[in-house]
Amino acid sequence: MQINNRFNSLYTLWLIILIFSTLSRTILLLVSLPQIGFDPVLIAKIYAVGLFFDFVTFSYFVIPFVLAAVILPDKIFNSSFFKYSSYGLCFILTYLMLFNVVAEYTFFEEFATRFNFIAIDYLIYTTEVVSNITESYPVYWILAGLFALNIFVFIAARNHLSPSFSYNSTFVKRLKVGVPILLIPLASFAAVDLSMTQISPNNYADELAGNGIYCLFAAFRNNELDFNKFYVNRDDKSVMARLKALVQEKNSSFVNDDSKTFTRVIKSNGAEKHLNVIMVIEESLSAAFLSLGLTPNIDDLAKKSLNFTHLYATGTRTVRGLEALTLSMPPLPGTSIVKRPNNENFASWGSVMKKKGYDNKFIYAGHGYFDNMNYFYANNGFATIDRTNFTDGEVTFTNAWGVCDEDLFLKTIKEADRSEAAKKPFFSVVMTTSNHRPYTYPEGKIDIPSHTSRAGGVKYADYAIGRFLEEAKKKPWFDNTIFIIVADHCAGSAAKLALPVKNYEIPLLVYAPALIKPQVVDRMMSQIDVAPTILGLLNFSYTSSFIGKDVMTSGDWTERAFISTYQKLGYIQNDKLLVLGPQKRADYYSFERVLGMTTVIKPDEGLLFDALAYIQGTNYIYKNRMNRLKN
Repeated sequence: MQINNRFNSLYTLWLIILIFSTLSRTILLLVSLPQIGFDPVLIAKIYAVGLFFDFVTFSYFVIPFVLAAVILPDKIFNSSFFKYSSYGLCFILTYLMLFNVVAEYTFFEEFATRFNFIAIDYLIYTTEVVSNITESYPVYWILAGLFALNIFVFIAARNHLSPSFSYNSTFVKRLKVGVPILLIPLASFAAVDLSMTQISPNNYADELAGNGIYCLFAAFRNNELDFNKFYVNRDDKSVMARLKALVQEKNSSFVNDDSKTFTRVIKSNGAEKHLNVIMVIEESLSAAFLSLGLTPNIDDLAKKSLNFTHLYATGTRTVRGLEALTLSMPPLPGTSIVKRPNNENFASWGSVMKKKGYDNKFIYAGHGYFDNMNYFYANNGFATIDRTNFTDGEVTFTNAWGVCDEDLFLKTIKEADRSEAAKKPFFSVVMTTSNHRPYTYPEGKIDIPSHTSRAGGVKYADYAIGRFLEEAKKKPWFDNTIFIIVADHCAGSAAKLALPVKNYEIPLLVYAPALIKPQVVDRMMSQIDVAPTILGLLNFSYTSSFIGKDVMTSGDWTERAFISTYQKLGYIQNDKLLVLGPQKRADYYSFERVLGMTTVIKPDEGLLFDALAYIQGTNYIYKNRMNRLKN
C-alpha cells in the first residue's frame, strides 16, 4: 500500500478545496438567510449538492497533480527540489483559495450570484475592472491581510502534504491508481452541468448549491447555448408562423410568405419628420429610484414627456440593453450579440436612420473596446466616439469607467453642433457610466459626497441630465430634437425568484417640448419596442426585421415583455410569467404588477407557444441571418 502515500498530495488538495468551498458557502448562506429562511431540509440540500460540485471541481483541479504523481520517477518526485517546489505551489494555492472566498463574497454582495459571465468580463477587461476594484475597496490591505493569514493556513497544509515525498513506487502501480482518478473529470465533463444546482424555486439556494470556481469555468464554456438543444422547443415552421402573426401591425406587411424571410415593410400615414434624436442610455437606472428625492430633474422631466411607466429591461448587463435597443430583438441564451463574433450588418435602428440620411454616432464615456461596444456599433451603422476622442480640455473628471456624465453630455452637444453645421439630422446613442461603482463624481455638484453610495451615483446622474438639457436648450437644434432617457438595465435583480419581474422595471421618457405632448403610457412594453415606437413618432416608412412593435400605434397591443439572465429566459404576458431554462425546463407563474409578487401556476400551452414564437423564432432568425443587411 506504499503507492497510496505518493497520492497524499491529492488528499491535501481535496481538503483545501473542501474547507475553503464550505467556508465560502457558509458565509454566503449567512448573508442570504433573510432570502432563504431557516429551512433545515433546504439547507441540507444546499450543502449536499454543494459537496458534490466541490468534488467535481476537485476532479478538474486534480488532473495535473495526478499526471505528475504517475509520470515522475521516484528520484525526481522525492527530491528536495520537487518537494519545496510543491510547497511553494501549495502556498500559492491556499492563498488563491483565501482570495477566492473574499472575491466570491464581494461578487455575491453586488450581483447575488456565483461567478458568471460578469466575472469573465472582469478577467478580460483588466484595466477598467482593476481600477474599479481598487477605487471601490481597500485592496492592498485586504491582500496583505490574506497573505498574513495564509502563512498559518500553509503551515497546516504543508504538514499534511509532507508525507507524500518519502515513498518508493513503480510506474505500473502508479498507473493503476492514477487512471481511475483521471476518469472522474472525464465523466464529470460529460455528465455534469450547472442545471443540477437547481434544487428549489429559490434562486439564492440554487446559487449556493454550486461551486464558485466551477461556475467561473462553466461560464467560459457556455457563452452561447443552442436553444433547440437545451430549451423546450417546437417545430420551427409553426413557431415562425406564430411569430409573424404576433409582430403583424396594421401599417405593416411582409415582403413575402417565405419562411426563410422575415422582412416586412412599415408604411406611415403622414409625412416623415426628420427630427434629431438623442438617446441617453443611463447606467443602472432602475425605475424604483424615481420619485424618492434622488431624481428631481428626471421626476420633473417625466411630467413634460411621453412617460412610459411599465418598460422592462431585457437583461442585467449593459450589452443586453444595447442589444435590445439597437436591434429590437429579445434576449437569446448566453452572452449578448454585442459581444458575439460575426455581429456585423444587422438590420438595426442605426441602419434605418442611416438610410434616412442621419449622422449616427455612438458616444461612450469610457473606452469602447470594453464589451466590444465600438466594434458592434461601428459595424452596424454608427460612427463611434469614446474616451480616446476627448481632448484634455474636455475632461474635468474621470474614474475607472470613463469621464463623468457632465463631460460626456458636453461632448454630445459638441457632436450635435457638428452634425447641425453639416446640415445633417443626427441620431446620437449616448451611454453614461457615472451611476456605477465606485460612484465617484465631481465634488460640490450634489449634497451626497462622491464615493459614498449608489444613492450618490443616481443623484449625480440626475444632476447631469438636468445640466445637459439646460445646455441643449441654448442650441438652435433643440426644438427639432427628440430626447430619449432610458436605462440599459436595472440596478439589481437579486431576489428569491430567478427572474424577479419588478426588479426589471426601468424608466423611459421621450421629451420634445415643441413637438410631443406630455402623456403617461401605462402599457407593458420591452426595450425591444423602443426603436419601432420612436420610428413611429417620426412617421418613418421603412423596411424592418424588428421583433419589437410600435407601442403607440398598435391598437390591439398585447401586454408582453422579456427579461433574462444568461441562461434563464423570461416571457411576461399580461399577468403571467414563463421562465425557460436549460434542460428543457419551463416554470409558470402569475404575478402582481404593482408589487411584483409571484405565484406558481399550472402549465399554459398558449403562453409557452407565444414565448417560443418570440424566443425560438428570434433564435431561428439569428441563426439563419434573416435580420442582416447582407447574407
